[in-house]
Parts: sequence; C-alpha cells; structure tokens
Amino acid sequence: MRDWTTHGPDGRPRARGLALPFDGMPGPCNAITDVAGVEVGYCTLIEGDGALRVGRGPVRTGVTAIHPRGRARPFDAVWAGRFSLNGNGEMTGVHWIDEAGFFQGPVVITNTHGVGMAHHGAILWLTRHAGYDAAGTPWLLPVVAETCDALLNDMNGLHVSEAHVREALETAAPGPLREGNVGGGTGMTCYDFKGGTGSASRRVVVEDGARAASHAVGVLVQANFGSRPDLMVRGVPVGRHLPKAAVATPAQGSIIGVLATDAPLLPIQLQRLARRMALGVARTGSCAENGSGDIFLAFSTGNPVADELDDAPARIDHLRHHRLDPLFRAAVEATEEAILNALIGAETMTGRDGVTVPALDHAALVEIMTRHGRMAG
Repeated sequence: MRDWTTHGPDGRPRARGLALPFDGMPGPCNAITDVAGVEVGYCTLIEGDGALRVGRGPVRTGVTAIHPRGRARPFDAVWAGRFSLNGNGEMTGVHWIDEAGFFQGPVVITNTHGVGMAHHGAILWLTRHAGYDAAGTPWLLPVVAETCDALLNDMNGLHVSEAHVREALETAAPGPLREGNVGGGTGMTCYDFKGGTGSASRRVVVEDGARAASHAVGVLVQANFGSRPDLMVRGVPVGRHLPKAAVATPAQGSIIGVLATDAPLLPIQLQRLARRMALGVARTGSCAENGSGDIFLAFSTGNPVADELDDAPARIDHLRHHRLDPLFRAAVEATEEAILNALIGAETMTGRDGVTVPALDHAALVEIMTRHGRMAG
C-alpha cells in the first residue's frame, strides 16, 4: 500500500518523500482530509499557449473547494476563527465569522479576479442542494478566498465559470490530495518557483486534567508568495544557494491557509490557531511583504453549531486554554510542511506570453540539505 505521507496520488514525491526532516506525527494522508468529514475537490483549467489575448488566454487557473463536514452536509455549520497577517487580499464571509464565530457551507479558493464568480457559484450550488431550507436559511455568506495568478494566467479574462466552481464542489472527496498545479493553485508561484496547492496534517495528544485525547489538525494552503533568496527549508537558507531566478516574481503574491481540526474549540481559540499558521509561513522565510495577502482561517468539527431557530440554550465543549500548546505546534508544523509540499509537488509551467516558472529542482534541494546535514535519518 502506498505511503500517502511521502507520495501523492500521481506518484510524485512529497517533502517527506525527499527525506526532508519534519517534527510531529502526520495523519495517514498527511493532508487536511485527515480530519474526519473534511472533503476537498478541484477544478483545474489549463488552456492555450503564447501571447496574451484577454478573454482567450492562455488560461492557467482553477478552483479549490473544501467542505468542512463533507459535501452532503454543507448546512451543518462549524465554529471558526480567522487571522489576517497582511491584508492585501480577500476572504469573503469573515465579518460574520468575527461576529458570530461560525460559518456554513464550503470554503472556495481561486484567483483574485475569480472571487465574484466563485461566490456566485457557491451560492447557486448551496441553494440547489437537497438540504437547502430557504425559510430557515434565507441568506448565505460563502467563504471565498484568492491569490493572484496574473503572471501565468489571463486573469483579466475571467475564465472561472459557475460550472467550474460546481465541478470543484461536486468532485470533493476524502483521502489523499493532489498538490502543486491543481485547483486554485494551478497558476500560482512561490519563492520564484512554481507553487500552488499543498497540504499536511498532524496527530496530537491533548491532556485535559485526568483525560487525554488524540486529535487531528490538517492544513491546506494556496501558496503564491515570497522571493527566492528568502526561501528557507527546515532552517537551511536554500534560496541563497540556488541560481538567481530567470523570472523574478515580485513579493506581492499571497497565501491562503485553511486549518481544520476535530478538537472541540471556542471561536476565540480557533482564532488563536489561525494566528499560529503565520509562524509556519515564517519558517519558510517570508516576512509578509506589503503586497502580499496572507490570510488564515481555522475551523473545528468538534462541536455541532446550535440551530439559530432553536430557543434552547446552546452548549459547546472546549479544551482549556492552557491545554492548547500541542494544537498550536501542530498548526505551525503542518502549515510549514504544506507550503513545502506545494513547492515540491508543483511542476514547471509556461503560461501567458511564454513566461516559464520552473519547479523547484528536487536533486538540487536534496544536495543542499545534505550538505547542511539536514536530511532525515
């Protein structure tokens, strides 16, 4: 049986497959889908080559959809919290999350100019869902986030359609995930290399008084940020040892991070977890430049959210604040590894106007890490 922690469904190695050293214990898929119930789907759009013709391409973009409780249960809300490290980006629905501490429906991630269509598509999908109750849920505030793929994609051509959003939502599934040039991450770059979609997870034991419970923490990122000289891999300044980028991407990309956990947590505790994701980004070398939108969302499946139409008092289980450190560490570790999985899973891509962004050279990375004595085992 294939080890999904080290290799993806396409057979390509992940960061652990290159024997990079990591702390903590991943779940069986080393992905956000290790949190029971979470499902992820993609729609990947790759069309055309050559000179940019707005509206015609080349197209290098897509849509990623995350269902917190699975696509069969989009109206079962989850408690949530968010954090904006640098706000040059968009994540819709977060004002209600700040206000009420929960959200319903999927999380959709796409390119910057696709946010409107992704929002539109998510609402259409939700209102056509068999579980939709128009009287009980007269309004919807989908969570839609973005990063900018304009270097490789005809982003002003608005190629993401409602059908593409529906495809990502309908094909969502549990299990191992493809990484790199897929979904919303299709046209993204990271540290002047091809970037995109990455995921990772951790299993942690949390003690609460005389009890101890095992919990899952999973992260999915859309990585589109950073300059090559800044790239750090497990403490090694890898970017400084690699040739200068032929196409240097300005440090105004962005990263969207989504964290899921089955630990029972309050919204304010989930906000604290979302903040720790920024530390995972920092471990890879970024300092969150002015032009980068670095926005993080954390949600928990560990409690039901009370029906808003029910007058009975709602009760929520939660861990005590002083027991959260293992979850904080898991958030940092999984975010760092998810970014590296995005880089290592991506493949060289040529997009608009013949611009080519290379993949991170696996052999060169292993050589540098070996020279610094930082390989696993």
